[in-house]
Amino acid sequence: MTIEDIILDRDGRGISHLRPHLPSDFATQAAQLILANPGTAIITTGFYILDAGMAETDGPPGAVVIGNALEKLGYDVVYVTDRYATALMSTTGSDNARVIEFPIVDDDASKAFADGMMKEVNPSVIIAIERCGWTDEGMYRNMRGRDITPHNARIDHIFSGSTPSVGVGDGGNEIGMGNLAEEVPKIETLVRLPCVTTVDKLILASVSNWGGYGLVAALSELKGQNLLPTIEEDKALIRLTVDLGAVDGMSAKQEYKVDGFTLEENSQAVQALHDYLAEKGIES
Repeated sequence: MTIEDIILDRDGRGISHLRPHLPSDFATQAAQLILANPGTAIITTGFYILDAGMAETDGPPGAVVIGNALEKLGYDVVYVTDRYATALMSTTGSDNARVIEFPIVDDDASKAFADGMMKEVNPSVIIAIERCGWTDEGMYRNMRGRDITPHNARIDHIFSGSTPSVGVGDGGNEIGMGNLAEEVPKIETLVRLPCVTTVDKLILASVSNWGGYGLVAALSELKGQNLLPTIEEDKALIRLTVDLGAVDGMSAKQEYKVDGFTLEENSQAVQALHDYLAEKGIES
């Protein structure tokens, strides 16, 4: 079983139908891109749930797991999100990580903020995980196609330059899914109006957090050290994310779930990646 098999297991949304359009080792290729660009990593996340008025539990934990791994590898980490997830990232990220709140303003002001931030941070790589991206209408839409543009910072602007980039998505409306924008609408269970923002390397997963864990497993394999959180660390991270106000994206309720999966079900993905690394001789 590969990393890609693990993170696409229990696919209830049909995202795995897009797998033939990517390299078979897409997680490893994303990890290779990151390792080829040491320095400062911007990680953006935070998906607004309209029925809750808050960000969801899928995305922020995966972002923190990636950020913690990159810090161990010597990267400086900067989380970028908007006001609905700033407190989540400020509290769950490490003390060394910086959090930048991207304002929810019009397109011109957003572009100016993005340009200034990129010059100041000067990232060597940017990573999006479960971050809603704009459609070809220049709007932001959730899985049901509902308009969430007024609640979404236009962070897509930072992906318009030449900085190496990675995206993680599970539904078709996330930053990075623009790589497969023509294919997404062909899958009936995915969004009709996909994100058009592209990245250099795309990771597909049944749950975006799992895609983040898969990326860390790939980094671990390439570096020969297990950078994954323990099962208990990951459960604690999700619990804290919920306690800070995040909601399950499926129910829009503040409960210890991610995309409808319980903590125990989520842990199965983390454990499978640990088992994968152990088989490769990389112990925790």
